[in-house]
Amino acid sequence: MQDEKTIDWLLGEDYPAIRYWTQRMLLGLAENHPEVVESKQVIMKSEPVTSILAAQTPEGYWVHEEDMYLPKYKATTHQLLLMAEHGATRNLQIEKAIEQVYRFQRNSGHFLTQLPKSEKGYDSVVKDGCCFDGNVLYYLNHFGYLDDPRTVKLLDFIDDYYDDENKGWKCRAYPIDPSKVFPVNCYMGATKILKALSTTPQKKRSKRINEIIDSEVEKILENSVHWYLRNPDGSRKEKAGWKRFGYPLFYQADILEIMTTFARLGVKDDRLSEVVELIKEARQPDGRWLMKDTFNGKMWIDIEEKNKPSKWVTLRAMYVLKNL
Repeated sequence: MQDEKTIDWLLGEDYPAIRYWTQRMLLGLAENHPEVVESKQVIMKSEPVTSILAAQTPEGYWVHEEDMYLPKYKATTHQLLLMAEHGATRNLQIEKAIEQVYRFQRNSGHFLTQLPKSEKGYDSVVKDGCCFDGNVLYYLNHFGYLDDPRTVKLLDFIDDYYDDENKGWKCRAYPIDPSKVFPVNCYMGATKILKALSTTPQKKRSKRINEIIDSEVEKILENSVHWYLRNPDGSRKEKAGWKRFGYPLFYQADILEIMTTFARLGVKDDRLSEVVELIKEARQPDGRWLMKDTFNGKMWIDIEEKNKPSKWVTLRAMYVLKNL
């Protein structure tokens, strides 16, 4: 009964994106179901999509043409990620934005945050920022660019850049102190690539991509999801901040987002029992989950309220519990 009341709350007409994802993720309705089609149509006329699109320049970018990442949370890549997560439908404005993003892609397939100052700049051999590439891949996939040769080039880069020996992708920003973590390569950033790959249809995944997915899943399981920090004595330490669920996350991560990816991949493992209990324990008596982390005040529009019941957090938590 509690689940039914919570689902009714999620299906409310006040948040069309949540209504759409509830129909898809919790009720299992097909994409062409009349109610799903209706919900998706309303998304483009609702917040925060309308505010995001209103802030877009006629050329297709947000704020700066030469920088797709800064200012944080208001620049181009953040807006495309938010709209993809909301289930927005590809239209002319989004297509213009995607073409702007592709201008930042280097010949290697990697995306850097700033436009090169010359044609030679496209020959960059930089290999880091897997969180950035992962988020870009996520929204390119959502908006139907998975088969675009430029996206294929990004996937080839992700494949080539993968460290089979240590698992993951290197990043200059991780770790600041190698003695304080167990994973050799960027742990948080890798979750973004795994998230993007998990939304890729199985028939579109190569054998190599499936191998990378399996390797990354095992790495996270080995670290019990959020127990990847190392104490001075060599014992494990949890990433306590990952127990504060929020939305959106952008380059950040939390247990719930990772577990949503696992649920999408169909991962079931006894090593997940602790985090499953953490998710259950965070549920409030009314059957909802609270927003504990937020970027409100930094985006074009605020999304829900901190320390209040969150439809985004509740949706993901219920999806995880339903599938794990």
